[in-house]
Amino acid sequence: MDEYIDIVDKNGQPKGIALKSEAHKNGWYHNTIHLWLYTSDHRILLQQRSHKKKIYPLLWDVSVAGHIDAGETFETAAIRETEEEIGLKLPPKALKKIDTRLHESSYADGTILDYEFHQVYISELNVDLNALTPQADEVEALKLVSFTEFEDLLQNSETNSHFIASNRTYYTFVIDTIKTQCRL
Repeated sequence: MDEYIDIVDKNGQPKGIALKSEAHKNGWYHNTIHLWLYTSDHRILLQQRSHKKKIYPLLWDVSVAGHIDAGETFETAAIRETEEEIGLKLPPKALKKIDTRLHESSYADGTILDYEFHQVYISELNVDLNALTPQADEVEALKLVSFTEFEDLLQNSETNSHFIASNRTYYTFVIDTIKTQCRL
């Protein structure tokens, strides 16, 4: 679905508004949210990207991710995307921002220029996996993996077709931050 998003410069400063499709066509910088959900028994919720996705279909990735609508705050976008993608309503106080990560990539022979600032959040997942409702066009499946399994999958991401291998440094940062949050 095409939507209006805020366009920013390479330093994250506002420049205007454009359609998401135009931002990806022209390589304009914009913001997205990434929310990683973890449980008190040391597991992380992973989302399998829909088979309909143009970029990395069926690979496993962040619990919830999405573009931030024009004029929307990062936190509001995180809450909205979480409800849309997995049917979970989170209160704003449940979100903890852990970083802003610049991601610059080109896909589909350069027809998609993805220049995003990921606004990265974590939150504890306090409901059973079966209580979540994946959005069909975005999410193929959901699963919980232990921190150890996450790290094992990540270690072999170059060959196991599980995670997006080029995101290994980012995934390592996330798991390390969540483990610190859990005081491991």
